[in-house]
Amino acid sequence: MTLVAVGQRTAAQELAAFCGQLRWAALTGDVQDRTRELLLDLLGVALAGSRQPSSLPGITLARSGGPGQASVFGARLLASATWAALANGTAAHALELDDVTTESSLHPGVAIIPAAFALAEDLAAPPAALLEAIVAGYEVTMRVGNALNPASAYARGFHPTGVAGVFGATMAAGRLLGLDAGQLAQALGIAGTMAAGSLEYLADGAWTKRLNAGWAGHAGISAARLAQAGFSGPLSVFEGRLGVLHAYTDQPYPARLLEDLGAPLQVMRVSIKPYACCRYNHGLIDGVLQLAREHAIAPRQVAQLRLGVLRGGALLVAEPIEQKRQPTNVVDAQFSAPYAAAVALALGSGGMDAYTPERLRDPVIRDLMARTECYADPSLDAVYPKQWPATVEIVLHDGRRLTTRVEHALGEPENPVPRAALVAKFTSLAGQVVPDADDLADQILRLDAAADLGALGRRLRGPD
Repeated sequence: MTLVAVGQRTAAQELAAFCGQLRWAALTGDVQDRTRELLLDLLGVALAGSRQPSSLPGITLARSGGPGQASVFGARLLASATWAALANGTAAHALELDDVTTESSLHPGVAIIPAAFALAEDLAAPPAALLEAIVAGYEVTMRVGNALNPASAYARGFHPTGVAGVFGATMAAGRLLGLDAGQLAQALGIAGTMAAGSLEYLADGAWTKRLNAGWAGHAGISAARLAQAGFSGPLSVFEGRLGVLHAYTDQPYPARLLEDLGAPLQVMRVSIKPYACCRYNHGLIDGVLQLAREHAIAPRQVAQLRLGVLRGGALLVAEPIEQKRQPTNVVDAQFSAPYAAAVALALGSGGMDAYTPERLRDPVIRDLMARTECYADPSLDAVYPKQWPATVEIVLHDGRRLTTRVEHALGEPENPVPRAALVAKFTSLAGQVVPDADDLADQILRLDAAADLGALGRRLRGPD
C-alpha cells in the first residue's frame, strides 16, 4: 500500500487540515443549499424512525444515560450528547430511507448529523457551526468509504457506514469542540479503534445494521472529546501497516482518501432515497416501475422477472437467492432484490407502505418473487462503484420480453429528487410525529438564519 499523504503528513493530518479550515460563510450557495437539504431529509427520516420498535431501546438508554441538553427526537427527552446521538442515529437508519452514496456505498447522514446536532445543542453552538461541521463530517466519511472499496469491505463482512461513519462523526464533533488541526488528526486516530459494523444482520434480519449508524455517532463524540482532553491516537490510522485500510478491506483504494480534495465537496455527491430499502435495489425498482407504466403490466401477465444486479451489491440483495426469494421479516425484505422488484410491480411503489409484515404475506408478491432471477452483468460492474446502473427484463406469458437499463437511480446527483418532492417526503415522515411539518421544513431550510438551535430542538423532541 502506498502512502497517500502529501510530504511528511499522513492522510489523517491532511484531512484534519482541510476540514479544519472549512467555514460556512465561505461555502458556495449550492453547497449550502445541499447541506440544508441533507439536514432536512435526515431529520424527517429520524422522526419517523423514532416510532420503530428497534428505536425504543436506544431511547431507553438515552433516558438513563445521564443529563444533558441534546434532544432525543420524538421522545420529549433531553439527554447527554453521546446517548442522544446513539438513539437518533439508530432511529434514522430504521426505515432505510436515509441518504446514501454510490462510490463509498454507505449512509453518511445517519452517522454525522445525529452526532453533530446533539453536540451542537449540548454546547449551545450557533446553527452555522452545526452546518459547517456536517460538511466536514461528510467529507471525511465519504472519503474513507471511497478508500475502503465497498465491495471488498462487504466481502470481509463489514458495513461501511459503521466503519467510515465514525470518522465523519469524529470530525464533525471535533469541529464543534473547536479542536485545532493537530487535535483533529489525533481524534481521527482514536476513532480508528472505535470503527465497527458487522453485516451479519443479513443472516436473520436483526436490528444491528441500525445500531451501526447510532454507534458511529456515539463513538465519534467520544473520540473527539478524548482528543480534546489530551488522549493520543495513531496519525497513520488509515494507511498504516495495521491501519483501517489494512484491517477492513483486502483491496483498498488509498489514493481516494485525498484525491481531488474539495473538488467538489463530498456533500455534492450524496443521493436522496425515494424508496425504503437498500440502495442497491433502487435502480431495479425504477426499471420495474418504468416498464410497468410504459406497457401497463399487471402481475398476472408476468412469467419471469430478470434482474441485473451489481456484483458489489449481490451479497446484500441477491445472495443466497433462495433466502432472498423468501424474506421472513421487514429487514429481510429491505435487502431482497426479488422482493423490491415484486412489490414495485404489484403495488406501484417502493415506499414505507411496501415494507410491512402484511405485504410480506401477500400471495401475489410471493408468487412473483418465486419467479425472479438475479444475474451478474459485466457491463454494470464495469462502471461500479462510481456508478450504480441496473437492468430489468420482464418476460410475459405471451412471449414478449420487455427490457430497460437504468443508469442513475432516482435520487442520485445525476437524477435528483426535486426540492418539492424532498419537502413532501419530509412532511409525510415528520408529520407522523410532530405537528405543522410544513412549517418545520421551512424552519430547517432557513436554519442558518436562526439565532440558535433551541426552537428547532424543542420541535424535534415532539409535542408535550
